Amino acid sequence: MDSIITNNYPIHFNNKAYEELNIFVEKNNFSKIIVLTDSNTKLLCLEKFYSKFNKTCDIANISFNSGEKNKNLSTCEDLWTSISDYGLDRSSLIINLGGGVVTDLGGFVASTFMRGIQFINVPTTLLAMVDASIGGKTGIDLNNIKNQIGVINNPSMVIIDSDFLETLPLEEIKSGFSEMIKHSLITGIKYWDSMKLININTFCPGNCFFNSILIKSKIVDNDPFEKGLRKFLNYGHTVGHAIETYCLNTNSRKDLSHGHSIALGMIIEGHLSTVIHNFNKKLNLEINRFILINFEKIIFTDQEIEEIIKLMRFDKKNKNGQINFVLLKTVGEPVFDQKVDVNTIKKSFKFLNEFS
Repeated sequence: MDSIITNNYPIHFNNKAYEELNIFVEKNNFSKIIVLTDSNTKLLCLEKFYSKFNKTCDIANISFNSGEKNKNLSTCEDLWTSISDYGLDRSSLIINLGGGVVTDLGGFVASTFMRGIQFINVPTTLLAMVDASIGGKTGIDLNNIKNQIGVINNPSMVIIDSDFLETLPLEEIKSGFSEMIKHSLITGIKYWDSMKLININTFCPGNCFFNSILIKSKIVDNDPFEKGLRKFLNYGHTVGHAIETYCLNTNSRKDLSHGHSIALGMIIEGHLSTVIHNFNKKLNLEINRFILINFEKIIFTDQEIEEIIKLMRFDKKNKNGQINFVLLKTVGEPVFDQKVDVNTIKKSFKFLNEFS
């Protein structure tokens, strides 16, 4: 795959990626390098990464416990203390080797330590490859509410090694696939027609994978600080983030992956699109059926729906306390800052509950 050169940093793939990484590190003569992992990527990915990386200076690994529940200020404090004790300075580098939690949190730690040091993202999950590692969003959760604290600050480069996908269980592949579905729906019918042919059980990183990364990077290039066009990337996320947060915070539900939550969010927001923008119901039915081939439907009680709607009020797209959505007029024609009343939102949850 050819490198993608964005306005602010390059995205390199596979063997060429390591060549470019080694050239970059040698050229910059970093004082020290930290490779940040979580407990999963330390076990499954670190050795492979080291086998391709030319260690030209003092380098160490720092790791933290995996999982969204650890993407918080307490983990940041531990990491800031560790890298300070190790002697990192403003001429040092942090390499974030992991999924979205690692790239989000590691980017935030790097962006705030000594008012900012360079970092590189090496995503190891499909979700991080096609979404989280691209675009400069870094941050942590506050009280288990997604990404309430953070900054937009770009990595020096992104290194994508598709071999890391071999370390993932199917559920993790599906989590990233949800974002690929979203990219196709906000981009155009040609992309959706290609996406719906994919069998996730035999997924391999081909054209749809590359196009998804390209779609995300082009949108971010045109609107790096999410004033307009970049908001389209939040399709499915107003509801999806609230579902994910609710499941993290309650003992009555198992945790849902980010991708699973967004998949359910797209079904609900797709139905809102049919109600508010007359989005084609036949096409929406096709999309929903494809989503539910790959993701389990979850039925929410009335009380749970009330709690999830309360959590939507923390969404970063909101203004003056009003919940804002990204909705579809049709595939490839999203619209942002769409206000929806609570009763209509509840009816869309009922649509999900009754869909078959």
